[in-house]
Amino acid sequence: MISKVTINDGCISCGLCEQICPEVFEMADVAKVRAGVDFSQHEDKIKEATESCPVTVIIFE
Repeated sequence: MISKVTINDGCISCGLCEQICPEVFEMADVAKVRAGVDFSQHEDKIKEATESCPVTVIIFE
């Protein structure tokens, strides 16, 4: 079960994570993790966004 999602420095603002899982990720200048999200409801999409990130800066626990 995913309990924490973070985005490390190095985001290139490609927007792919938000396209894959807008329930968890949002784009401003760089990608951010939305506050108050129940990550367990979006685990498959979080994993897909993590695997798809071109600079591999999305981390989940």
